[in-house]
Amino acid sequence: MTAGSEHVGGTRQWLRGLEVFAGPLPEFDPERAPADPVRLFLSWLVEAVADGVRDPHAMTLSTVDSAGDPDARVLILKGVDGSGWQFAGHAFSPKGGRLSCHPRAALTFCWPQQGRQVRVRGSVTPGSAEENAADLLARSLTARAESLLGRQSRHLTDTADRDQALAKALTLIEQEPSLVDSARTLYTLAPTEVESWQAAKSRVHTRLRYERGGDGWERFQLWS
Repeated sequence: MTAGSEHVGGTRQWLRGLEVFAGPLPEFDPERAPADPVRLFLSWLVEAVADGVRDPHAMTLSTVDSAGDPDARVLILKGVDGSGWQFAGHAFSPKGGRLSCHPRAALTFCWPQQGRQVRVRGSVTPGSAEENAADLLARSLTARAESLLGRQSRHLTDTADRDQALAKALTLIEQEPSLVDSARTLYTLAPTEVESWQAAKSRVHTRLRYERGGDGWERFQLWS
C-alpha cells in the first residue's frame, strides 16, 4: 500500500496481505491448565518476558460512562494476585470518573509473538489511602509531579504553562519527599471471567475461559 492509496478496496486487500502469527507458536493444552487463572496468566507473562516481548505488562483498560459509551486506553499492570489485577489512575481523570459511576471494567493483554491474548472482566474497587500512597511513592519524581497537577486529559493551550506547573510540582516534592496526591488511586479489578486465547496457524484457535462460581473457578473451552 502506498501513501496515495485512497480506495477502501485497496486498503482491504493490503490488510489481508499482512502476515499474522508469523513465528513459531507455543502449544497450549487446556486440559493441563491450572485451576486458578492467575497461575496461567503469570506463566504466560513470564514466557512473554523471556521471549523478549516489548512492554509485556501493557494492557488495554476498557470502561463505559454513565451513558454506556465505551472508552479504552493502554495502561501498565501494577500487580496481580488472588484479589485481582491492579492498575493506577487519577480519580478525577476520565477513567476515574467512569469507574466511579460504573465500577466494572475489562482488561486485554496481547502478546503477538506467541499469538496469545488474555481477557479479564470484573468489578473494580479503589485501594486504601495507604495502598494508593505506597504505589505513587514508588513512581518516578516526574510521574508524581504530574499527578499533583490534577489536569489529566484537559485541553492544553500552551506547553510553557505545563512545563512551569510541572517545575513547581517537582519543587514541592523536593521540599516534602513524602507528598502525594490523595486522588491518585490504585484500582483492583476482581475478575468474574478470565479468558486465555492461544492462536493457531490453522485458525482453529484454542480458547479457555475461567468463570467464577460459588465454590471457585470453573473452566470452559470455547469455539474459536
